[in-house]
Amino acid sequence: MKAPDIPPAAPARADVFSARLTIDVTPELRGRIKLAAFRRSVTVADMLRELLAREFPQSPGDER
Repeated sequence: MKAPDIPPAAPARADVFSARLTIDVTPELRGRIKLAAFRRSVTVADMLRELLAREFPQSPGDER
């Protein structure tokens, strides 16, 4: 009997995203952000990562 092929596990989120960013927002803005993420069927974290990457693209020669 052959064991099923198991795909390699994805890297742990901590390995991919190792920095935490904390910002202060009003409860109203927090609610709008959460609602926007829900309507887009994404997590708030994923939506904000995409927004930040779009607004602050890596420039050629920048270190990672």
